[in-house]
Amino acid sequence: MSSTANGKNGTWRNWGGNVSARPAREVTPASVDELAAAVRRAAEDGLKVKAVGAGHSFTSIAATEGVLIRPQLLTGIRSVDRENMTVTVEAGTPLKRLNMALAREGLSLTNMGDIMEQTVSGATSTGTHGTGRDSGSIAAQIRGLELVTADGSVLTCSEKENPEVFAAARIGLGALGVVSAITFAVEPVFLLTAREEPMPFGRVLSDFEELWAENEHFEFYWFPHTGSTNTKRNNRSAGPEKPVPQLKSWIEDEFLSNGVFQVANWVGRAVPATIPAIAQISSKALSARTYTDIPYKVFTSPRRVRFVEMEYAVPRAAVVDALRELKAMVDRTGLRVSFPVEVRTAPADDITLSTASGRDSAYIAVHMFQGTPYQRYFTAAERIFTAHEGRPHWGKIHTRDAEYFSRVYPRFGEFTALRDRLDPDRRFQNDYLRRVLGA
Repeated sequence: MSSTANGKNGTWRNWGGNVSARPAREVTPASVDELAAAVRRAAEDGLKVKAVGAGHSFTSIAATEGVLIRPQLLTGIRSVDRENMTVTVEAGTPLKRLNMALAREGLSLTNMGDIMEQTVSGATSTGTHGTGRDSGSIAAQIRGLELVTADGSVLTCSEKENPEVFAAARIGLGALGVVSAITFAVEPVFLLTAREEPMPFGRVLSDFEELWAENEHFEFYWFPHTGSTNTKRNNRSAGPEKPVPQLKSWIEDEFLSNGVFQVANWVGRAVPATIPAIAQISSKALSARTYTDIPYKVFTSPRRVRFVEMEYAVPRAAVVDALRELKAMVDRTGLRVSFPVEVRTAPADDITLSTASGRDSAYIAVHMFQGTPYQRYFTAAERIFTAHEGRPHWGKIHTRDAEYFSRVYPRFGEFTALRDRLDPDRRFQNDYLRRVLGA
């Protein structure tokens, strides 16, 4: 699931296949000093700089025609501090490797998203999140950052050191510098019990507040063209450990959720009229199950079916209305949607451009199978989300610009002022940042 640049004539492509770029050169630094030298050299040559992670963003946030910095040598755990319960990792470390290394140390992050292919800096810089009543995004668990700024200097920041940079750089969009290392808060590894079960769409909406309040991590998937959802409730458990048996796990997570789903999407893409019937079958394919395991084995699942995605954070109080409007829109327009809509939540946080900055949020994610026209669906969905002052995920498809963001983010000006200070010559600018932050 990596994005390869060196394949055809030095073209870099993202995972979703909808963004490509041809950088002037690629650099793979093995240390923070080499990274700083690469940034300084780019400045001497008058080139822009972009660090790229695993290419899991659907926006062109990492695209550049200048210097592309690849992170694969900046990986691994630098240090574990058991007294302060933190771990410091190199920026290019894949989440998968971080989760497995932490488990070996008897440690875990408190919350995480549902895939682990991304690098830690790519995931945090774009605001990747899971679902949680009390615990926020991966970036909300950051306690310290090391940042290489435009002049090649190395800045360390935390709540105590350079706090104004820390407030913004945890979700920095790659606009403030290149993150070289991240310090996360961790806790002793714990067990989660997952309850996955189908539930009618109407009931999930009418009971949403309760389902949210009674569970540490609640999320659900609604299958368009059906009145069905699949709900997932993850809560801490005293044990014992009871993982999904291997064969069952393969059948449900690989065969049904990836293999059969891939074929169903191929059929749906070829013959869109079949999609509602396929959706009815898909929504019933996964039966209820309960299992108990360590966090990363419960929170994350493999995602092999390629798609493109739009996701918006709306105020949590608005999510039920927004979902009703989304369902009415799909029913009314005759759109054919083969991918479920994913709904999650996050508590308010204090990160300048976090989608949950200053407000309790709910996330609604719409997906389309790779290679299927998605514009009509995403445009109609976006109209609904923006009417609720929605904030799009920085790494997922949206059409918003700086003028819009200055209205939905009270601290937007704080971020752009900091960018003016740290990157006055716009060394880290690209077309995407020009659009979302202004020139």
